[in-house]
Amino acid sequence: MLAKTLMASVAALALGAGLAGAALAQPVTIRVVAKDLLTTNPQDVAHIERIEEAMAAQGTEIDIEIVDLPSAGYQDKLALMLLSGDIPDLIYFQGGDEQFANQGLFEDWRPWIEETEHLQEALWPHNGDRLDNYPYLLYVFPARTKSPVMREDWLEQTGLERPQTLEEWTEMMRVLAASDYDGNGEEDTYGIIAPDNTAELDAVFNQAFGVATTWMQDENGEWINARVSDAERDKLEYYQMLFAEGLLDPEFITSNWEVKEDKFYTGKVGIVMGTAGPVVDIYRTKMRQINDGAELVLLDPPAGVGQGLEAVDVSKESRGFALSALSENKEEVVALMDFLASPEGQTFERMGFEGEHYTNDGGSYEITEAMGTWYSRFMIAQPSAWTPPVDLLSPVAQASLEQGAHYFTPDNAFVWHAEYAADVDAAENYYRTSVYRFVSGEWSMDQWDQYVQGWYDAGGQRMTDYARTVLP
Repeated sequence: MLAKTLMASVAALALGAGLAGAALAQPVTIRVVAKDLLTTNPQDVAHIERIEEAMAAQGTEIDIEIVDLPSAGYQDKLALMLLSGDIPDLIYFQGGDEQFANQGLFEDWRPWIEETEHLQEALWPHNGDRLDNYPYLLYVFPARTKSPVMREDWLEQTGLERPQTLEEWTEMMRVLAASDYDGNGEEDTYGIIAPDNTAELDAVFNQAFGVATTWMQDENGEWINARVSDAERDKLEYYQMLFAEGLLDPEFITSNWEVKEDKFYTGKVGIVMGTAGPVVDIYRTKMRQINDGAELVLLDPPAGVGQGLEAVDVSKESRGFALSALSENKEEVVALMDFLASPEGQTFERMGFEGEHYTNDGGSYEITEAMGTWYSRFMIAQPSAWTPPVDLLSPVAQASLEQGAHYFTPDNAFVWHAEYAADVDAAENYYRTSVYRFVSGEWSMDQWDQYVQGWYDAGGQRMTDYARTVLP
């Protein structure tokens, strides 16, 4: 009887120890919220599951929980979620991060990155500059330069060479606006469009007018904001001409990026700007699908006073991932990011799924047409950190990345202290409203001095006074 009791006790202890061991072996849950990462997207779910499996095989057991937030209004919905106290471990921002960073909600990425094997090697040069200026957002992607593209067959029909100067660009847009290349019997194509505001136009035209950086020196050597410079005035006068002649789509102010792309695919506009690299590839893929294999061609930014793409802001990441300072699983989050930067993780992130986005016949890789719709959910390491076994981008998309590197110019913008937030917002809102008034012809260029004073009154004076204490 005693022996049976002892055996039962030992069995119970063994069972308890086994259950305890099983409990200890449970994966650590990491909650991730990111725009366009959703449990309703089967590809997102499959991508996350294979990351979990690969990390488990390497000895790191994690359960990545996708926190669903709709893409529409993502920034506002994210802010409401965080303010309610629901704070995931890894948080993707597309603006609005400063208010939470100022509350000490995020970790400084730099000491964590220093301990990684792959992540520290994956950073692009501008990532390091931005982390030094603002260490709370990490976005391991090439600089988001904008690349102007148009249909190759339409370029051929114009009989013109790829435009190089501002005058040649203007001629190209005039020819496109007077064409019927879409074959619908009407001259209803605009030369160019930029969604919501003129930001995408600026990305290509700034340098041509001498708008080189955010802060410029006037004739007295004093720092002024480029938005009240003579160069800005000349640029807006050019935009006004494009609008008046019907070369710039007049509906640009009410057209979001989806409308812009639809107008491009359906022949309502001839030239658009796409983010260099994968986005240009998506444009190419969709254009080919909709228009019987029509290819895209990359255009150089116009030469004028200068030539190049808009200066790249290195003051901080405008978007990216934050590591919650309240997370109890920081080590696991960093391990996830380090895995994603590793060769295996980059294969997942960059190449999509074997059999769908690429094939592998004994080490001989081929990219399928579906690759044009695949995009990295977390990061794209710089080439020195991981070289794919096959070209992942089409020639035009690869050329757009090379264009961004060729014309790269660092900006002299800086991060504003919170006390200037109202001034920055007010000046920006005044600028955007005024730009449309100038471009649409509601205001004549004779009202420039009135605009300049209004910008200073809206917060620009405080901004300028502070900038002169920061800039050399």
